[in-house]
Amino acid sequence: MKIVGFLMLLCISFTNSYFMDRDLQPINENTVTYKYDRIDEVKRECAFVLDSALELKPGYNRMNGIGIKKELSFINGDWWQEANGVSLMPFDGRDVPNNSSTRLNLVSFWVSDVDRSHLSEKSVSVSGIVQMGITLEDSFVQKPYEGSPRFDIWPGQSQLSVLLQGIYTESQDNGGERVLCLLGNAMLPSRDPGSTDHWEWVKGFGYANEPPLLQDDQILLVLRYPKTPTLTNRAIRGSMRSLNPKSNLKYFDEVQISSGLGTSAKYEFSSDKIVSKACSPYPYKDNLMKGGIDIYKGLYFCLILKQFTQGEAMIVVPNWRCNGNDDFCSKLGPFGSDKEIKATNGSFKDVKLVLQDVQCEKELSRNNGDFSRVSAVFRAVSPSEKQFHAAQRTGLNNMTLSADGVWNSSSGQLCMVGCLGIVDVQGNGCKSRICLYLPLLFSIKQRSIIMGTISSIDESARSYFPLSFEKLVRPAEMWDQYATANLSYSYSKIDSAGAVLEKNEPFNVGTVIKKSLLKFPKLEDTQAFLFSLSLLSEDLTLHSSAFPDPIPKSRSSRTNIQMEIVSLGPLFGRYWSSGNGTISEEGTPYHSKTEYTEKQLLLNVSAQLTLTGTPDNNISVLFLEGLYDQHVGQMYLIGCRDVRASWRILHDSMDLEDGLDCLVEVVVTYPPTTSRWLVSPTARISISSQRTEDDPLYFSPIKLKTFPLMYRKQREDILSRRGVEGILRILTLSLAISCILSQLFYIRENLDSVPYVSLVMLSVQALGYSLPLITGAEAIFKRMETPESYESPSYDLQKSQWLQVIDYTVKLLVLVSFSLTLRLCQKVWKSRVRLLTRAPLEPHRVPSEKRVLLVTSTIHVIGYVIVLVIHSMKTSQRPLHGERFVDSTRNSQTLREWETELVEYVGLIQDFFLLPQIIGNLIWQIHCKPLRKLYFIGITVVRLLPHIYDYMRSPIPNSYFSEEYEFVNP
Repeated sequence: MKIVGFLMLLCISFTNSYFMDRDLQPINENTVTYKYDRIDEVKRECAFVLDSALELKPGYNRMNGIGIKKELSFINGDWWQEANGVSLMPFDGRDVPNNSSTRLNLVSFWVSDVDRSHLSEKSVSVSGIVQMGITLEDSFVQKPYEGSPRFDIWPGQSQLSVLLQGIYTESQDNGGERVLCLLGNAMLPSRDPGSTDHWEWVKGFGYANEPPLLQDDQILLVLRYPKTPTLTNRAIRGSMRSLNPKSNLKYFDEVQISSGLGTSAKYEFSSDKIVSKACSPYPYKDNLMKGGIDIYKGLYFCLILKQFTQGEAMIVVPNWRCNGNDDFCSKLGPFGSDKEIKATNGSFKDVKLVLQDVQCEKELSRNNGDFSRVSAVFRAVSPSEKQFHAAQRTGLNNMTLSADGVWNSSSGQLCMVGCLGIVDVQGNGCKSRICLYLPLLFSIKQRSIIMGTISSIDESARSYFPLSFEKLVRPAEMWDQYATANLSYSYSKIDSAGAVLEKNEPFNVGTVIKKSLLKFPKLEDTQAFLFSLSLLSEDLTLHSSAFPDPIPKSRSSRTNIQMEIVSLGPLFGRYWSSGNGTISEEGTPYHSKTEYTEKQLLLNVSAQLTLTGTPDNNISVLFLEGLYDQHVGQMYLIGCRDVRASWRILHDSMDLEDGLDCLVEVVVTYPPTTSRWLVSPTARISISSQRTEDDPLYFSPIKLKTFPLMYRKQREDILSRRGVEGILRILTLSLAISCILSQLFYIRENLDSVPYVSLVMLSVQALGYSLPLITGAEAIFKRMETPESYESPSYDLQKSQWLQVIDYTVKLLVLVSFSLTLRLCQKVWKSRVRLLTRAPLEPHRVPSEKRVLLVTSTIHVIGYVIVLVIHSMKTSQRPLHGERFVDSTRNSQTLREWETELVEYVGLIQDFFLLPQIIGNLIWQIHCKPLRKLYFIGITVVRLLPHIYDYMRSPIPNSYFSEEYEFVNP
C-alpha cells in the first residue's frame, strides 16, 4: 500500500506540474461566480441609457457572449480628469528620476460574463472588470483577479481594479452605438479630510503595505462603442463617475476614457469626401513624388506594410529644411508636444512613430491599376516612453492620427487624411495629409524601407513644417515579397572612398608580405557569382563587442558593434535562389583566370554600423559606403551620420547632405582566414571626422578592437580542432598510464626502494585525476563566459558522435590513471607497514611524510603569495574584476581574482609533482632509486606537452562557442 500511495503522489505531482503555463503559473480556471444582485440599482442608474435603447436583434454571436467579450474588451486606453479637481488616486513620484519614462494614465477593460438568463428586449446583463492606474514602466495587459477589488500603490505605479455588473444595450445615437452601463465596486484610496493635500499619507513611509482604503459601490461606468467604426467614429468613449455627494470622502471628479476598437472590429471605408480633401487629385505631388524615386508598385503593398510596422517603430527626421521661427520649425507636425519633445529643439532625437491597426480592403481597379483602401492609426512616442508599451496603447489623443486613404499601383503612393485625436462626425479635426512610400532604390543617403511625410492640408494656414518619417532598412528583412521587387543600390561615394584607400594603404614591404602570405575573406571561385557575394557578405557582417585600441590603463566601458552589409557589388541584401528569381544568375566570374587583377579584388560595398556604448552618442549609427580590398581584408569607407542637432544648426550647416554629415572616414580591418593559430582573430574599426576641430560637428577619432571573430568556414574547423585535441589527450593519458604501469613493474622487482616513494607526490597526481571524476567534465573543460559566447554549444558539436566517443574515452583513461595511481599509493603504504613491523624498535628507519608535507606546503604557499603580489602590481591601475564561467547546471558563476590565481596555481602544483620526492630524498638521505627513469621523465613530458601546445596554438582558439575545449593536463 505504501508503494501504491507513493506512486499516486508522484502522479498527482506530475499532473500539477503538467497543467502549468509557460510562466509557471497555474492555469486560471473560471472559478469566479458572477452575481447579478444589483439589477434594480442598475436599471435605476442606467435609465438614461435604456430610454434610448433599441430592441436587441441577436445577430451572429453577440447574445451568446462571445462577440461581446471579444469586441467590447480593450487594453491600455487613456483616462484623464479635469485639473485641480478631486482626483481618483494618488501617485508617488518621489523616487522617480527626472529622466525616467513618461507618466501614463492607462485603463483596460474586460467583459467577463454575459448572463442570458437576464435577457430582455432592450438589454442583457453583463459583468466585467476595469483596471486603471498611473504608471511609468508598465501596462495593463493581464486581466486582474476578479475575486475582490484592489488598490495598489508603490513608487512609480498606482493601480485600481473595479468589479462591475450592469447591462449591454444598443442605440441609434451618433450613427449607431453599442453601450455598456455598469455599476462598480472598488476599494478606493482614502483622502485626508484635515489637510489641503488630499494624499498627505503618500509622503510617509510604509504606505504601500497598508494604504488607507474605503469600500465604495457607488461608481457608474458608461462605455460607448461605434457599431461600425469609420474614420470619424472609431473611438470608444467612456466616463466613470461617483454617485456619492461631493462632501463624501469617496467622491471623485468624473473620469473620461478613450480607446480605439482595434482590428477586431470591421472597419468601414466610407469617408471618401474627407479623404478627397487631402488626396484629390491623386497622387498628391509632394517632394518625394517630384523627386522621381523608384517605389514599390506590386501586389503585396498591404502585406509588406503590416510586416514592417507590426511591433516596430519609425523614426522622425529633423526639420533640417525648415526656415522659420522656433515654434514653427520645432513643432512635431500636427501632434502635441510635451516637455521632452520640445527639449529636442526640432531634432526629434529618439522620437518615434508607431503604426497601429492597419486594415486594407482591395477594390476594383481604377486606371488599370490595383486599388486598395487603407486605414491605420499613427501614434507619436516621446523619447522616454518605451516602444513596446507604446505599441500596445489604444487611446486616441493629441498624440494620435486616425488615418484613412488610398493606394494605387499606378503610382505606388499611399495618400491618407489624418484626424487628430477624437474627431466629430463632420471630420473637423481631419487637417493633415499623410503620404507614404516603399522605396526600391537605396543609397548612402536613402536607407529607408518606409518613408513618408505628414503635412497640413491647408497650405495657406500652415502651423507646422511638414514632418518626415522613415524606417531604416535591415538586411535580415530582405527575404520576402519585398525582396523580390528588384531592389537595388546606387553607389555615390566610391571616388571619395578611393581617396581613403590611398591614404590608409601606403606601399611598403609589410603590405606585400601581407598580401602574399595571408588570406582574407574573398569571393569563392567554386560558387556562382551572386551566391558567392552573399556568402562574403555573411563573413563581413560584424556582431561583436569591442574595446578601445589601444586598451587604456583605466577600465573603459564596452562598445557593442552591429555592422550589417547592405549591399556588396551588384547584390542587395542576401541572395536566395528561390527568392531572387528576378535577378539573372551569373556564372563564376574568375573561374577561368589564374590571376586576379587589382580592380577585380576591389568590391563596392555599403553597410550600416551601429555602435552602442560610445562616449559620443551622435555616432550611434553610421551609413557606410566604399571599397573592400580582398587582398588585405580592409574596407575603406565614407560614412554619413544622422547628427540629430537642433533644426537651426542643421539649417545653418551648408555642407550637410540631406541633413546628414557625410564627412566621416571609416576603415575596417578584418582578421585573416589563414594562420589563425598565429594571429589573433580580431577586427579593428577606425572612425574619424574630416572636419576641423572648431567645427560643431567635429568628433574625436574612435579606434576600436573587437573580441575574437569566427568566419563561416572556420566554424567547421572547430570540430576538427576539438578532435585533434581530444586525440592528443588520449595519447598523453595513454603515455601517463604506461609510465605508471612501468613504475608498478619496477617496484615489484625493487622492493627495498618502494617505501621511499613519496606519498605526497602520488597524492598530488591522484588529486589531478580525481577532480574531473568528482566534479564532472566541467571541471576540466571549464567554459568561460565571454560577451561573444552563446549559452549552449553548437548543434554540430552536440551531434558529432565521434567527438562524444573521444570524450568518453578520455574520461575512461582518466579513471584508469586514477586507479593505477591509487594502486601505486597502496603498494607504497603496505611496504612501509611491513618495514615498520620488521623494525619495531627503530621507527626512524621508516620514511615519514610529515616534514615533506610541511616543506612542500610552505614552498607552495610562499609561491602563491608571490604570484598574488606580482599580479596585484600588474593590475593596480585597473579595478578588480572577477572571471565568469558557466557550471554544469548552466548557471553563471563568478571567481574572484585570487580564486582565479589559486585555480591556476593548483595546475602549477601538479606540474611540480616531483618536488615532494626531491625533498623526501634530501630528508631521508636515501641511496637507492625509488622512481624509474621512464616514470618521472615520462610524467614530466606529459605535464610539459600541454604548455608547449598552448604556446604554439592560436591565442584565441575558439571564440565562437561558449565552451573552451582545452588540451587538458592529465
